[in-house]
Amino acid sequence: MSQKVYDCQGRWRSKTVAFRMSPEEDAQLEMAVALSGLTKQDYIIRRLQCRDVIVQGNPRVYKALRNQLAVMLEELKRVAVGESVSADFLDTIRLIAITMDGLQSES
Repeated sequence: MSQKVYDCQGRWRSKTVAFRMSPEEDAQLEMAVALSGLTKQDYIIRRLQCRDVIVQGNPRVYKALRNQLAVMLEELKRVAVGESVSADFLDTIRLIAITMDGLQSES
């Protein structure tokens, strides 16, 4: 039998929690998790407990930022043609700005 994996406070996580999301909500969650550098489980637990999500700069975070900025560039090109800006896009911009601000203060 495999060894039990405990959290940082020595608790064994034996409960499973599941919920449904729309594809758009899932995309937002995946993007936030990627930009945080945390696992999805740790990110969701921190957010549910109203604890700060502190981003540690690492190659995964920088790659997620690069990829998300490429997606944003395509969205900005679409907006430049005259289409409206979605609320999800504005949320993404806010999250990237917060992430970048946190990474700058680390240096």
